[in-house]
Amino acid sequence: MSLRIIFMGTPEFSVPTLLTLVDAGHQIVAVYSQPPRPGGRRGLDLQKSPVHQAAELLGLPVFTPVNFKDPDEREKFRALDADVAVVVAYGLLLPEAILTGTRDGCYNGHASLLPRWRGAAPIQRAIMAGDAKTGMMVMKMDKGLDTGPVALTREVEIGPNMTAGELHDKLMHVGAKAIGEAMVALESGNLPLTPQPDEGVLYASKIDKGETRIDFARDAADVHNHIRGLAPFPGAWFELEIGGKPERVKVLGSELAEGNGPAGELLSDDLVVACASGAIRLTRLQKAGGKPLPAADFLRGTPLARGTRIS
Repeated sequence: MSLRIIFMGTPEFSVPTLLTLVDAGHQIVAVYSQPPRPGGRRGLDLQKSPVHQAAELLGLPVFTPVNFKDPDEREKFRALDADVAVVVAYGLLLPEAILTGTRDGCYNGHASLLPRWRGAAPIQRAIMAGDAKTGMMVMKMDKGLDTGPVALTREVEIGPNMTAGELHDKLMHVGAKAIGEAMVALESGNLPLTPQPDEGVLYASKIDKGETRIDFARDAADVHNHIRGLAPFPGAWFELEIGGKPERVKVLGSELAEGNGPAGELLSDDLVVACASGAIRLTRLQKAGGKPLPAADFLRGTPLARGTRIS
C-alpha cells in the first residue's frame, strides 16, 4: 500500500524529502511550490524553485499559486483527493481550507526542537543563540505558527564551529528520513501526536540585513556564533580599508582563540581579532565581488598586520 500525498516545498532543503517519499513508493498526486522568481545575472530570467525542477524531472504535476485566497485554488487542492499533505519549507501560509483539505491533514517538517525556534529562520537562530543541539520535528499543522502537535522528533548536535550551511545540509537529510518514517506510521494508523508544551517558546524571526554587521565589542563566543549562524548566507561582515577606501569583507568561518585587546584589533598576523572579552580567529573570508578564501589565501592578497583595526 501507499499514501496519496500532496507535497509542498520550495528550496533545496525540501528536495530530499520529496525524493524519499517517491522512493518509498507513495503516490505523489501533486507538488506545490512557490512561483518562479526573477534570476540570472541580470534578474531577467524566471527561475523555477529547486522543488519545482526536481518534480518536473520526476514527471510530477506542479502547481505554483501565489496564495490560496482564490476559492478555485482551494477546490483544486481538495479535488486531488489526497490522504495527506507533506510540507517542508514551502514558504506560504496555509489557510484552514488547505489544512483540512486532505483526509489526514498537513504534516510539516520543521528544523528545530519545538516550541523553541518557531518561525522563519530556526537554523540560523539556533546557532546564533549558541544552542548545543537542535533537530527536525514532524508536526501536524494547525492555524498557528508552528504550534501543532508533534508526531516525531530527531535531535542533532550542533558542533562548536558548525555553520548554518553545514547544519542546513545535515538537517535536510535527517528531516527527509524522519518524514519517511512518519508516513509509514501514518499509513499503519500508528502515528501518535503530542501537544507542544507552553513553556520554552522562542520565535526565529527572519534574518534582517541590519543585523549582519559584526560587532567585535561583544564577547568572543557571541561574535563567533553570529558569524557561523549567518554563514554562508547572508554572511556576517566587517569593514576594512583597502586601497584607501572602506570595503566590506564577509566572514564565513571562525573559531575561538586566545588573546585580549581593544575590540576589533588584530592580535596576530593570522587574523586573531580581539573582542570585548576573549578573541576569535577568522578562518574563511570573502571580499565584495570575490570568492570565499581560507584565511591564508586571503592574507596573500590582502596582507593585514598585527595592530590593524577592523570594524
